[in-house]
Amino acid sequence: MVYFGKDLCLDDVERILRDGEKVDVDASALRKMEECYRFLARFASDKVIYGINTGFGPMAQYRIDDEDLNALQYNIIRSHAAGAGDPLPPVCVRAAMIARIQTFALAHSGVHPNVITLLVDLLNRQITPVVPRHGSVGASGDLVQLAHIALALIGEGEVFTPSADRKSFVRRKTSEVFNEAGITPMQVYLREGLAITNGTAVMTGIGLINLIEAKRLLNHAVVASVLMNEIASSYDDFLSETLNALKQHAGQREIAAAMRLAAQGSRRLLKREIELYHKHTEHNFEHKVQPYYSLRCIPQILGPVLDTIRQTERVLVNELNSVDDNPVVDPDTRNVYHGGNFHGDYVSLEMDKLKIVLTKLTMLTERQLNYLFHDRINGILPPFVNMGRLGLNYGLQAAQFTATSTTAECQTLSNPMYVHSIPNNNDNQDIVSMGTNSALLCRQVVENASQVLAIHLMALAQAVDCLGIAESLAPATRHLYDDVRALVPAFRDDTPKYREIGLLENYLRTNDPRLIR
Repeated sequence: MVYFGKDLCLDDVERILRDGEKVDVDASALRKMEECYRFLARFASDKVIYGINTGFGPMAQYRIDDEDLNALQYNIIRSHAAGAGDPLPPVCVRAAMIARIQTFALAHSGVHPNVITLLVDLLNRQITPVVPRHGSVGASGDLVQLAHIALALIGEGEVFTPSADRKSFVRRKTSEVFNEAGITPMQVYLREGLAITNGTAVMTGIGLINLIEAKRLLNHAVVASVLMNEIASSYDDFLSETLNALKQHAGQREIAAAMRLAAQGSRRLLKREIELYHKHTEHNFEHKVQPYYSLRCIPQILGPVLDTIRQTERVLVNELNSVDDNPVVDPDTRNVYHGGNFHGDYVSLEMDKLKIVLTKLTMLTERQLNYLFHDRINGILPPFVNMGRLGLNYGLQAAQFTATSTTAECQTLSNPMYVHSIPNNNDNQDIVSMGTNSALLCRQVVENASQVLAIHLMALAQAVDCLGIAESLAPATRHLYDDVRALVPAFRDDTPKYREIGLLENYLRTNDPRLIR
């Protein structure tokens, strides 16, 4: 059981989303929420407080009559449920719900505890609001997308529910699902409509999913890079602890250490002191004295990826455990503070950084793939690791088109969103974060990276079979080879490969070598 109201970590989020672990709210957090709600009810009775007895945004200059206060909260939900585009994947919406629940559990929003118990119930039942992809500018929070979550809480709009076999989701009317499940829609008390819509939960939720998958991809890229060097019979000193310790970067050192661990037991990597550090008479060396950068510089290339992932995790976990509401209610100082904790710049910047380093990981993968496919470069493999008849058969020639095209798209998507602020909302929102757009673009890069790496895994397995070296691999890389071969058997004849690419994409999402935590 994961309890909200205490600090959450990335593993907690993954256990809820991947393993289906149930959630609840810490009892002390519920008590504090009740106290915060009651304080706000007393405090707001004779004061002007934004979003309780005023309009929203540039309409805040208008006082709302007492008899309309309840309608005000419903109006912000219904009016702002104006998203467009395909629905976000349910896992991203569930992650957003986790972020919103945690904010409320910190007891500075002044919402009634019934709001959080309803969100927890929906999360445990895997009833997930339908939320369109487009709508947020990432300041004043994810107003539009969060309004779609709120719309479901009041029993309107649509939700996804698990299919009968629980392998997919079915889109249905919220009212029908609530009636069948005996769920009572959310009741408005003071500021529930504004509180639900006014925060960074959607960008944070998508960001957390991106981060979880990025960490898996990095682990797979490390093992694949060791296998790549085994295929090429590289000298192993590029992984030397002494060499890499001379660079003052934790990421580089840790990548090199992880690769040394994955390479343990390999009979394919060469020792420079055995092969070259003695007298030689030949003038031309058939085997490369130093391999290409895509093989030799992996710690230096993936090190910054790891360092960035670590920084992104710190920022996103901090955001997850923060109060990102406005106004913020503080019973301890007996005050209500108006500010901008809903502003998503922290998340936006980290998503831009994460997509940049994942694009670099994808570029590294694509270059390693090219090395495997280019017989005049590697000198040991048939073109495109083609195990059939050259000219009649084509191996993975066409798969390289897909990998190259997808890598190029990543490069374009890596342009920053963080600096693309456009004023809106009658210039009330005159500088915004575009954090959710940044998270969504990063999500596309994550998916693209998975596709390129999936093709690379297929090519690596073919190369191992071309050379007949499976028995000489390290246990870690042999395990990867066996996993790939369980999904994609060795092939000589030309057959469509899109299904196999999809299977390997799923493998990358659901398995983790966990060399690096």
